[in-house]
Amino acid sequence: MLPPKNFVNQDPWLKPYASAIESRLKYISSRTRQLLDNKSIDEFALGHLYYGLHKTESGWIFREWAPNATKVYLVGDFNGWQDNESFRLKSRPGGIFELEITHEKIVHQQKYKLHIYWPGGDGYRMPSYTTRAVQDPETHNFDAQVWQPTSDYRWRHKSPPATSQPPVIYEAHIGMSGQDPEVASYRHFTKNILPRIQTAGYNTVQLMAVQEHPYYGSYGYHVSNLFAASSRYGTPEELKTLIDTAHSLGLRVILDIVHSHAIKNENEGLAKFDGTANQYFHAGERGQHIAWDSLCYDYGKPEVVHYLLSNCRYWLDEYRFDGFRFDGVTSMLYSHHGLAKAFTS
Repeated sequence: MLPPKNFVNQDPWLKPYASAIESRLKYISSRTRQLLDNKSIDEFALGHLYYGLHKTESGWIFREWAPNATKVYLVGDFNGWQDNESFRLKSRPGGIFELEITHEKIVHQQKYKLHIYWPGGDGYRMPSYTTRAVQDPETHNFDAQVWQPTSDYRWRHKSPPATSQPPVIYEAHIGMSGQDPEVASYRHFTKNILPRIQTAGYNTVQLMAVQEHPYYGSYGYHVSNLFAASSRYGTPEELKTLIDTAHSLGLRVILDIVHSHAIKNENEGLAKFDGTANQYFHAGERGQHIAWDSLCYDYGKPEVVHYLLSNCRYWLDEYRFDGFRFDGVTSMLYSHHGLAKAFTS
């Protein structure tokens, strides 16, 4: 990061704000040291390898952060969606709940949720780190789904090598990429759209609406499950095939990632996850985005920063995205969200 004087030297218009820039840089440096605790960002942003559902040599392990919870059960197809003591998570320090079970207790494609109890109430919640969410065609409710194929996806192509050429970006929505009156798929996009993008001379594809979102009309911006690739377009392997194929065509793929706000839905998202309004979001008026009818993350909480940075790392590692376009950055930077403000250069 450039020191304040270099900012001012490169842009004299910043000179009146040099002291403010210096103050903010000092805060960023201090905050970074506090968060990372002598770790690199790579080492810090690994929450997805600890939380959520993971298969081990001896069975399954599941962890969740719910500091206000009094007890938590894993419920699903495998136990009739009933609270069962053998599926009750053990409370650990720091508001963490953990469950270890043997391999035969749950299998690939079974559906599940958490039944979380808190002082004065309870609710069914989608795990915060779920990597697969599916919608019931009859009830339209979303459930987490165990996704553990017998073999891992085998990547065939590396990302295109670094170049001095600027990105020429084709922005695309998977579901809206077809001509028929239906939601298009990852497979359709791979077969029919990627070759056209390459032929047209683009070198980068920006994918919208990949993170799971219950309301299709939001264009993917009312995200519910940050770690889940939307199941309405197909399977995780089909999205990986799309990215792998894009790389084979010399195209980079960036994810339109949404960390600026989240849906208010309690059944699908993180709202009142452990019974409180301020686990992931600001409480009260500051937590409400009035223009988007959504909730605003509390970036001052280390746990929230850990969650969001781990989300970035997950998409880079698991799906081999080449980068991100961050949606709603103005809303992340300013408490007024940029509403009714004029930004001029």
